[in-house]
Amino acid sequence: MKNLRICDTTLRDGEQAAGVAFTAKEKLEIAKCLAAAGVEQAEVGIPAMGEDECRAIRRIAALGLPMRLLAWNRASCADIDASLSAGVDAAHIALPVSSIQMRAKLGAVPAQVIDMGKRAACYALKKGLAVSIGFEDASRADFAFLRELVCGFRKEGIRRFRYADTLSVHHPGTLYARVSALLATCPPDIELEIHCHNDFGLATANTLAGIEAGAKWASTTVLGIGERAGNAALEEVVMAWKHLYRGECTVRPDKLKPLAELVARAAGRDIPDARPLVGRLAFAHESGIHVNGLMKDRRTYQALDPSELGADHVIVLGKHSGRSSVRLALDGEGLKVSEGIIETLLERLRRTAGERKYPVDSREIGEWAKEELAK
Repeated sequence: MKNLRICDTTLRDGEQAAGVAFTAKEKLEIAKCLAAAGVEQAEVGIPAMGEDECRAIRRIAALGLPMRLLAWNRASCADIDASLSAGVDAAHIALPVSSIQMRAKLGAVPAQVIDMGKRAACYALKKGLAVSIGFEDASRADFAFLRELVCGFRKEGIRRFRYADTLSVHHPGTLYARVSALLATCPPDIELEIHCHNDFGLATANTLAGIEAGAKWASTTVLGIGERAGNAALEEVVMAWKHLYRGECTVRPDKLKPLAELVARAAGRDIPDARPLVGRLAFAHESGIHVNGLMKDRRTYQALDPSELGADHVIVLGKHSGRSSVRLALDGEGLKVSEGIIETLLERLRRTAGERKYPVDSREIGEWAKEELAK
């Protein structure tokens, strides 16, 4: 079973989401929870932003967490100096690699970009930092140039690279093909990280395709928060890798929901009720057919045991409920009634839920049952 390694960037790319600003205390708590959840590496910020950012990162570094701390940098020695002052042990150096980004952002040609990257990378290595190189907009870059970059930086002693689908232009098939082809033509000891954005809702699928193609690391954020429509969600990538790909990961499923709740509070965002895995209704059932099946054998409508995530199935009483749901609600209220009364209660439940457009509480079902028994 292949091991999936996580580099979580909630504290960097996640905080770049529109309107999100973590306090230093919140960053500290998120970092501690990421480490407790078993995340191997966290990208904790951008030291070049200034002293406030450096101070927050230093506080995280001072905790001595069992997790490598990575800082994001441009291809600049000044940025590397800022990362050193922040106390991290690894520097990520981002390079625009598509022709449009090289021209528009740097006014540079490929050879100049290579020189800039090597200068910053060698400086960071000389200062004792572990280095990874990020290929920004790799999905729109010339493939031969990507291979040249990997081989060239490998000669400088760098083994870790990030393939970024910055503008979310890949689908799983194209990303799998690009990653597998790149790995097939590059030195065998390199470690590739996949960093996907979610503009088309494919960040998780693309990330998993990249890992299946041979990449070792997945770049994620909690709840998928990030620029524009966000990034690949940590909880989705980890659980899908475990259950759909039968792979392994050090991240603990039981820590994902509290971690998501912490990040949501810090980001000032609500977790949607139907959010996969961590939403309030992620394991909720209303349909009578589903509830009846679950009561007979959970495997009928359960591909994933919610107890892994510290959760359980929730039975919702609504317009689509069946007799099994009514019986279950009455059992919870300690009531036994005839099948005729159950049928009456079911009709009333469906009518009431349809009129209100929200579920009925089991206690209310109990009150209705008492009314029927009193007749």
